[in-house]
Amino acid sequence: MGHRHQRLGTPRAAGIAGVVFALLMAAAIVLMRVALPGGVDGTEVAVDAAQRGAVRTALELLPFAGIAFLWFMGALRQQAGEGEDRFVSTVFLGSGLVFVATLFAGAAAAGTVLGEGQQDSPFGRHFAHALLTTYGLRMAAVFVFATSAIGHRIGAFPGPLVVLGYLTGLTLLVVGADVPWSELVFPAWALVVGLSILRGRRPAEPRADGVRRAGPVRH
Repeated sequence: MGHRHQRLGTPRAAGIAGVVFALLMAAAIVLMRVALPGGVDGTEVAVDAAQRGAVRTALELLPFAGIAFLWFMGALRQQAGEGEDRFVSTVFLGSGLVFVATLFAGAAAAGTVLGEGQQDSPFGRHFAHALLTTYGLRMAAVFVFATSAIGHRIGAFPGPLVVLGYLTGLTLLVVGADVPWSELVFPAWALVVGLSILRGRRPAEPRADGVRRAGPVRH
């Protein structure tokens, strides 16, 4: 009985974690973009106290965003249960962990270079920018692809959400951060997924005839 309640509560945990991650990540991106219009890799590095404060706040939000993402990822994996494909599940888990690692490493590098307003370290800026965009966003794209594939396979995601996931992953993979504000695509997708889960969908349940069917979560 306890196991059943734990399973039924997992989708709600995934939804809440997804919303929290989306809000924190979006806030950090907005603060960084407003303070540094040219990006971490650009020439417009924090030059005054207000800009340094905005960057510092953004960097302080990223660890909490990473923690919420780990919770989101774990809850999604638990929700999928035995219905997930092992290959896709491995890609899902690996890309999510690498994304968090690059997020933390990039934030640490950016904090070292930008936190004190240092403008004479182009290598440090390029390194932080590469971690947060070239690698981080590409790993986010792989995670979105894998999540959408698993969600479609087990019946947890409606068709439009699966299509949205593939389009989001393609945008992150091809565009990356080359287009200003395109980084917001990832937290926007996580927000949509979190809200969709909170609205009541859960993965398909096996029937006696071996066919899986999906149904709403009853809280």
